[in-house]
Amino acid sequence: MRSVLSISLPEKVASDLEDYAKKTGRTKSDIVKESISLYLWEARFRKIRIQLTVNAKKAGIVSEDDLFKAVS
Repeated sequence: MRSVLSISLPEKVASDLEDYAKKTGRTKSDIVKESISLYLWEARFRKIRIQLTVNAKKAGIVSEDDLFKAVS
């Protein structure tokens, strides 16, 4: 199932997107889809990284040496 999303972009962003699409031979839609997917993946990664950092500090792992000792 597909969903259509309509967005409004500042003129400069729209122009840059148009130029990039032409230079790469891709559609603006494909570029935006890829950009959103990457943004969402990075947001999930940041959330997981924060939680892992909290858990590591609770376990006394605060340096790379501590991590190395814990996994070896």
